[in-house]
Amino acid sequence: MATYQQNNVSNHDEEKGLHRTDTTVTMPPELFEKLYLTPKVPVVGDYNRRFANPTPLGIVGFVISTFTFAMVLMGWGGAEGATPVAGIFFFVGPVLLIFSMVFEWIMGNFFPMMAMGLYAVFWLSFGLLQLPTLQLSQPYATTGDPTGQMSPEYNSVIGIYLIVWGFALFTFFVFTLKVNTVFAMIFACATSAVWVLSGAYFKLAAGNFEAAAGLQKAGGALLFVVAALGWYMCVIIMAGEMRITLNLPLGDLSRFWPSTDVDLAAAAAHRD
Repeated sequence: MATYQQNNVSNHDEEKGLHRTDTTVTMPPELFEKLYLTPKVPVVGDYNRRFANPTPLGIVGFVISTFTFAMVLMGWGGAEGATPVAGIFFFVGPVLLIFSMVFEWIMGNFFPMMAMGLYAVFWLSFGLLQLPTLQLSQPYATTGDPTGQMSPEYNSVIGIYLIVWGFALFTFFVFTLKVNTVFAMIFACATSAVWVLSGAYFKLAAGNFEAAAGLQKAGGALLFVVAALGWYMCVIIMAGEMRITLNLPLGDLSRFWPSTDVDLAAAAAHRD
């Protein structure tokens, strides 16, 4: 029975792309990057073997929130305003992203940790704008605009905020060029989306409501593409972790960069 179980595990490992020896299990760098969205580099410890892969959990939270927000922005089904789904800004997205971020940090996966943290705080901060009870626009209220939400000053501030977020996302996009094409496209489209939405707020500040509505829908469409790409990547990662053969491409870009694949055990022993 023990021999059968050992052989069975070995077969599953080979299907997943792992290579087992008498003492260790090694993972090719391209498979490591597909599952963890980060280059394979020397890491002290065995956390990748002790903990489950947290990356798809964070992606699921991000995708559900982004899909919902994108469809609201595009006005599908007559949808208008994100107040009824404020939970995507405070629970669905941030909770799963922060939980994933913590374990990415524990496991030493630098870039996924940074990406999860970035999107978590974006949803939390942007979600505040969707809560009318906070009355954030009240200081801009006038007799003609008792809520202040249509004031040029208020909308210009949000536009500037989104411009800054666009530069942050663009910085991350540059580093995704070392991972894979799908991941890079997610950040490229997200960068474009927040800049387009920034334009919508500036048009709103200028009183050009028709142009603002058009830019809002365009930003929503870009976010819909972001969510679709995220879902695609999540399915591939989950299939790999569940040892299901699913040969869908992510567009590995690591081959264009110097190799970081080293003997992790030897590197750890050398540090000790």
